[in-house]
Amino acid sequence: MRSGRVGEVMGRVGGRVRLRPLGGGREWDCPPESVEPAPPDAVLRERVRQLNRASVSGVT
Repeated sequence: MRSGRVGEVMGRVGGRVRLRPLGGGREWDCPPESVEPAPPDAVLRERVRQLNRASVSGVT
């Protein structure tokens, strides 16, 4: 929630949580106290954003 980004938890490293964007991409670290479940509307918004990016770039 700290940055407003939506990601899926990939694991823990050195007391930090590793997150990755829903559509894949570069992982980032986050303090565990800043991680919380994303509301369904935020997840849906991110998935639609990814589909829009893919359609513009010609990747499906």
